[in-house]
Amino acid sequence: MRAFSFFFVVLLFCSISFGQKTEKIAFYNVENLFDTIDGPNDDKEFLPNAASVWDFKKYREKINHIQQVIVDLNYPIAIGFCEIENRGVLNELRKKKKFKQYKISHIDSEDPRGIDVGLLYNASKLKLIANGIIRFTLPAEEKPSTRDILWSKLALKKDTLFILVNHWPSRRSGTADSEPKRLCAAAHAKEFLDSILTINNSTKIIFMGDLNDYPEDKAPQLISQVLIPQISKQSGSLGGTHQYKGEWNILDHIMISEGMKNGKVKLIDKSGKIHEFPYLLEVYKGNKQPFRTYVGTKYLGGYSDHLPVSIDILVP
Repeated sequence: MRAFSFFFVVLLFCSISFGQKTEKIAFYNVENLFDTIDGPNDDKEFLPNAASVWDFKKYREKINHIQQVIVDLNYPIAIGFCEIENRGVLNELRKKKKFKQYKISHIDSEDPRGIDVGLLYNASKLKLIANGIIRFTLPAEEKPSTRDILWSKLALKKDTLFILVNHWPSRRSGTADSEPKRLCAAAHAKEFLDSILTINNSTKIIFMGDLNDYPEDKAPQLISQVLIPQISKQSGSLGGTHQYKGEWNILDHIMISEGMKNGKVKLIDKSGKIHEFPYLLEVYKGNKQPFRTYVGTKYLGGYSDHLPVSIDILVP
């Protein structure tokens, strides 16, 4: 009887899973991915004649590093990026033949340094239906001056996905002083999410980004009123995606709508992961930390000050 029960469970699992496969959706803060061309924004920090001596050789190495991460993530069906300068650097990522399946969703932001967010998606599996931005003005400012939130509406088989890529205002002026800016970003994001979910509460949404806040902070908590967080301290062995003063915590988030838990295209439960590939880390004073491209103007030749995150989904 036990043998029969086991056989039945296996048979049931196989019948459900037959014809379906796992795909990864990821996010990565790539830490100042600038080209070497003097653009219209304040990019003078990353030019060949700058103190950083940001030349083509270093730029090429940075591109190769990010491509290595994409490969080791097993070519995600979609991967969001922040701290990219423009569409051109995303195009550089997909120049090699093995990345040609990727197309770009990107719109220039109003960030003074030209820092943008963007999305690469596998065009052999996803079709871009529409994209746009959530643009907003921060408190005490008169016009938009920060990164937009990029949304992309994509078709996957007979399903539709919304993917939102975020890079909320930094903590540079202090956590408390800068928090209203992130609350502003969160409020505008939630308004957009509410507008979609009001029409159809089963809509499949994947919300990702460097929120410059921890999961317990007020701004991410505003989003988690309507979406379900997928990245936690248990998603990796180090306890975070970023290190500050020797402490690891989560700045890079992925959240999903309830609709992602049902249907043919759906989340694989508990698949949220912080990726800790050995080459992304270095040991400093006995502690592991992200292997960065620069510390100040000192070139280290690393990858980023953040670790990539991902979820897995089941698709027909």
